[in-house]
Amino acid sequence: MKVVVVIPARYDSSRFRGKVLAKDTGKYLVQHTYERALCAKTPEKVLIATDSADVMAACKGFGADCVMTSAEHVSGTDRIAEAVKDVDADVVLNLQADEPEIDPPDIDYLAALLSDNPTADMATLVAEFDNAEQVADPNIVKAIVDKAGRAIYFSRSPIPYDRAAGGVGCQSQYLRHMGIYAFRKAFLMTFTSLEQGRLERIEKLEQLRAIEHGYTIITGKVGYAWEGIDTPDQYEAFVKRQR
Repeated sequence: MKVVVVIPARYDSSRFRGKVLAKDTGKYLVQHTYERALCAKTPEKVLIATDSADVMAACKGFGADCVMTSAEHVSGTDRIAEAVKDVDADVVLNLQADEPEIDPPDIDYLAALLSDNPTADMATLVAEFDNAEQVADPNIVKAIVDKAGRAIYFSRSPIPYDRAAGGVGCQSQYLRHMGIYAFRKAFLMTFTSLEQGRLERIEKLEQLRAIEHGYTIITGKVGYAWEGIDTPDQYEAFVKRQR
């Protein structure tokens, strides 16, 4: 099984413009993520896909394999689909550029989920929550899975709703969705051609498109929920952790 990791790196992030090129640690943010991906054992290739000449130049500067993609893409998934169109791969992992603290073995585990579950079309990871406040945070996505680990639903709301507790109940009954995906390459091309469904438009969660169209997402639980970098404050905290 040939596995390729693609890191979509858009410059114009709405909440933190240019964050992928933030360099207060001495390395670009996207460089941290790229180097973590290189530490995984399964991928045969790690590729950065961007729409910015500045990002392309920076990535070439630290030796990364980087390709230019269209600026018209509305999602990172569309960007990675263009990037791997002519790449020989069985499985394509979508790793966001703003996740510099991902544990490399989790990348290997994610790829193995598709190897171990031949009927699944894509895979993703979940983890336990650190505190109840995170469960209530709409910026942190929650997941519901069946007993076999297949995703039933994802939501920004606390799911399941604990009726006895009036909303958020015991923290241990919730799963946090980690925003990394593995696609079978053939399904990736199918996925990007599917129409958005009603639930995806309401929740603004792209993975719901697969569920709405009847495809299977297998999940795997990891022991550590790494934090993505969405805001300048989160980046500042990351910089402090690197010292």
